[in-house]
Amino acid sequence: MPGIVVVGMQFGDESKGAVVDYLSRDADLVVRYNGGANAGHTVATGDLRLKFRLMPSGALWGKRLVIGNGVVVDPKVLLDEIKALREVGVEPNLLLSRKAHVVMPYHKVIDAGKMAGSLGTTKRGIGPTYADKARRTDAIRVDDLVGPRFRERLESVLRFKLDELVAYGIVRREEDLPKYLEEVYGEYSEYGRELRPYAGEAYLEVNRALDEGKVVLFEGAQGTLLDLDHGTYPYVTSSNPVAGGACVGVGVGPTRIDRVIGVAKAYTTRVGAGPFPTEIHDELGDRIRERGGEYGTVTGRPRRCGWLDLPMLRYSIMINGITEIALRKLDVLGGTRPLKVAVAYEIDGEEREVMTPFVSDLERVRPVYEELDGWEELSPGEWGRVARRGYDALPRGARDYVEFIEERLGVPVTMVGVGPRREDTIERV
Repeated sequence: MPGIVVVGMQFGDESKGAVVDYLSRDADLVVRYNGGANAGHTVATGDLRLKFRLMPSGALWGKRLVIGNGVVVDPKVLLDEIKALREVGVEPNLLLSRKAHVVMPYHKVIDAGKMAGSLGTTKRGIGPTYADKARRTDAIRVDDLVGPRFRERLESVLRFKLDELVAYGIVRREEDLPKYLEEVYGEYSEYGRELRPYAGEAYLEVNRALDEGKVVLFEGAQGTLLDLDHGTYPYVTSSNPVAGGACVGVGVGPTRIDRVIGVAKAYTTRVGAGPFPTEIHDELGDRIRERGGEYGTVTGRPRRCGWLDLPMLRYSIMINGITEIALRKLDVLGGTRPLKVAVAYEIDGEEREVMTPFVSDLERVRPVYEELDGWEELSPGEWGRVARRGYDALPRGARDYVEFIEERLGVPVTMVGVGPRREDTIERV
């Protein structure tokens, strides 16, 4: 007590990293529970900005960091992030689950050759790694990577995958396999050597911390609508970003979770393909993208931008059991007047207040909007001064917007973000 899950309520990219970084101040452990190097987050404090893909967001606080078994780990990316932290004077206090699966070089080739374009994947090998995990026969875990029998395991896996390796042009024929084995082993055995000091039994440490009354912060990647089971399938990721994924992705029981903080932008964005009922297709969408810096942390791809979608947030509240909301990027909407908010969907003449995640339904959705007055545009410096003074210093229209969302959703908005820095977060008691 307490176990706190931070989960994205939309299509990912909600600024969860900033929320986790802010909350990490009072946490003992910060735990990443799903996804891989396909998800990125930026942590900013003062003039320092670091972009992470695997490292939990509490790194800059010097907290105990845990990467759980639900994460698929690209060892090169993780080692690069360890190096980046050391370069700014932070030695990461990291525990890497031995149960976590490893992204191998062939996974990336396979990912790029499959339906990456049509599904909007990042081609980082995430989906093929999770597929191997589910198949069980040809997966490599951290326990294998750092263990004494890695070469033996790698050879067994490559022989099992021979037909697939040939089909994707990774090797031309069976006779090429020994050379490829030596290339992969030479690179990845070194990664294993460097990561060996960090590998351990994460589930034991996390459960012991909870038993001792420590504060454990569980951090998910992506967002609810990208969840493999509960998102807009098949335009989803290959893991479970929802709050329940924290239990499976770390190894704790559901009764260990005390709070679920849902993170939402004050508007909606989506990267890649898939339905987006409130998308803005004119120059206003471009304006929001530029003002909000809406480009993917990992890929740099421009994000599609749209109005806030309350049916989507209601669905997220239901699926995750969200107890409070952190609303981010409120500052980006300054000067946008009037503001639209989707309060319901109309599908085939029927109005519904909770989103349907089925693509065939979403393609027929007509959002039902209400308009709010909005508020004046402020400079970053003015927003910084507002953040220091607290919630009551927000422009009246901004407070109306926050309270409208809170009233319509029936869940308190306890944090408001008005900029990218740690100092730009307003706690609302």
